[in-house]
Amino acid sequence: MSRNLVRTSVSCGVLLASAMAMGAGPQEKKDSEKKSDKKLVVTGTPVVEPAEPPSDSTTDGSVTVGGQAIAYRAVAGTLTVGSSDAQDAMLGLDGKLLPDTGEKTPDPDKPEEAPATARMFYVAYFKKDAPVGRPVTFLYNGGPGSATMWLHMGSFGPKRVVTTDAQHDEGAPYKIVNNEYSLLDVSDVVFIDAPGTGFSRIMGKDKEKAFWGVDQDAHAFDRFIRRFLTKYNRWNSPKYLFGESYGTPRSAVLSAALQNVDLNGIVLLSQILSFDNSIDGPKWNPGVDQAYALGLPTFAASAFYHHKLPTQPAALDPFLTEVEQYALGDYMSALLLGSELPETRKQAVAEKLHQYTGLPVTYLMRANLRVSGAAFSKQLQLDDETTTGRLDTRYKGPDIDPLSADAEYDPQSNAISSAYTAALNQYMRTELKYGENQTYKPGAYVDPDFSWDLRHQPPGGPPANQQEGGTNVMPDLAYTMKSNPKMKVMLAGGYFDLATPYFEGKFEMHHLQIPQKLQANISYHYYQSGHMVYVNEDVLKQFHADVAGFIRGTEDGK
Repeated sequence: MSRNLVRTSVSCGVLLASAMAMGAGPQEKKDSEKKSDKKLVVTGTPVVEPAEPPSDSTTDGSVTVGGQAIAYRAVAGTLTVGSSDAQDAMLGLDGKLLPDTGEKTPDPDKPEEAPATARMFYVAYFKKDAPVGRPVTFLYNGGPGSATMWLHMGSFGPKRVVTTDAQHDEGAPYKIVNNEYSLLDVSDVVFIDAPGTGFSRIMGKDKEKAFWGVDQDAHAFDRFIRRFLTKYNRWNSPKYLFGESYGTPRSAVLSAALQNVDLNGIVLLSQILSFDNSIDGPKWNPGVDQAYALGLPTFAASAFYHHKLPTQPAALDPFLTEVEQYALGDYMSALLLGSELPETRKQAVAEKLHQYTGLPVTYLMRANLRVSGAAFSKQLQLDDETTTGRLDTRYKGPDIDPLSADAEYDPQSNAISSAYTAALNQYMRTELKYGENQTYKPGAYVDPDFSWDLRHQPPGGPPANQQEGGTNVMPDLAYTMKSNPKMKVMLAGGYFDLATPYFEGKFEMHHLQIPQKLQANISYHYYQSGHMVYVNEDVLKQFHADVAGFIRGTEDGK
């Protein structure tokens, strides 16, 4: 999740919305405008996508997890949802008007005048010969505006693409292997592409306004899940949501929208629920300083990893515990004083930050003790003319402009995006037998009309257009946890994630508006990896064990 439109337009599609929340800087706006001015040049035979939804494709496969061979059936297909509950109720599972609605069928020659609908693409993996009541987990990436190819090809599907951890590999061919860490050992899994991403398409009048926004998006997923449960007769299965990055605020809003559908659990990977907590946001949100404090432990972890600290601690975990305590104590209290902070204390804080980040004291003083994520990525290894990764600070790459104040790109995103894009496209067409004459869109942000409506109405709150302040969906998750007090939440993240710093997720969870006893329903899992924790195979192995244990411990509703 990021407030920088340009730097997050690939990889996990991490929080493009934050840039819209606070406004991009001058260079960011300029780069974004350049992108939208580009014209697509097509050579050879153009791809003409079918007007009607392609037929679902069903294939069989097998994957070995923990020494157990699991035979599965894969379904790649689409479900069409309406842009409102009333409209959605008039549509059959095939997306066509039901015969008894009394509504007039839209003119096929004027599709732009039809009510807006979304044809949402998914791939569902069902274990064969499984008992009735097997859990089902719905997975999605974020962006907003990102397809789910990252989770699909990197985490818990039956296949995954292999990339070298913390390095930029050579080009194709990339290695696609059976995924011994697939979640199919404990749950059926459904990977969903958000409207306008992947093979999902939006259609009809004002289609962008109908589906591209915090509330619009969550309600589309709500309708999709209900249709899926009906189509595959899974209403009585234990149900889980798994969202990564912007998928975490989606899960919060979606969980509250799923009225009369009690979830067994929610897995939040690389969380941000309050956009005011983004480490790239305070520059455009002066006076809201807590993001600097919440990002400090990730700065420290990154400096530890790259051996940039004045004194290298013996171990990471106790060091981070010390930094966390300082962040919410002396550092936060100093920031709150603003211009009233005495110069002697400011100097002392800068010297302490130097010990925790490796950044020069003189730089920290000039920065007024406030360093954004983009600035940190630029400054940490500046003497080596090296830019530090953002989604995963273990990655690094050559500086584009050694004189710039902020990082101009994300080395982690550049390192893995080609591999995931190639693997997804090959796998879809050769093994899942889906996607002929279609373009798989890594994100909706390739559309020049893409924008995201950040207005949000929390449960019981004032209308979205009367909200003040940044987008915050913590009330939604709190509402779900109070409405369904048996539901459990698993929070996971990486220590080296600058997009959604791990300490930010902890902070948000400890500030949910829930009774103290419900805090026991939240478990915390952090790993020595980045935003996409699964790019490290050792971490993926442990992550699988943790998520599988979470499902086994909650599938009976206790």
